[in-house]
Amino acid sequence: MKDFLHIVISVIIFCPILLFMIVYLIGRKVKIRGTHAFGAASDVTTFCLFFSVPLAIGVLWSVNVGVLLVMLALTMAMIFTYIDWRTKKEIEVKPLLKKIWRFQFLVLSTAYVVICIVGIIQSVIEYLQAV
Repeated sequence: MKDFLHIVISVIIFCPILLFMIVYLIGRKVKIRGTHAFGAASDVTTFCLFFSVPLAIGVLWSVNVGVLLVMLALTMAMIFTYIDWRTKKEIEVKPLLKKIWRFQFLVLSTAYVVICIVGIIQSVIEYLQAV
């Protein structure tokens, strides 16, 4: 059972798109409206992407960017909070955190897709050079 759980967690970390699809389909099955199912799936996947992106970069280029990613996330949160503070009279914490979290999903998803594409291209180039 322990090995099975290890395998499932490893697959989810290395393939967060699979986690997104599973959560989205479960959300649709339990009759969550389309936009809410998508939001729930993106929220769960964001947490996974915080591990996947540094891990993928570490595997490809042997660089540890975990701390840099956390600093980037905190900087984005500060910028969003500042903008919210300047545009509204009172900061509403829950919508602000939701906005920050969803923006992190967009940034991390984009980074993950770019890293995967670059990794595939890099592998093809290395293969062609070996042949």
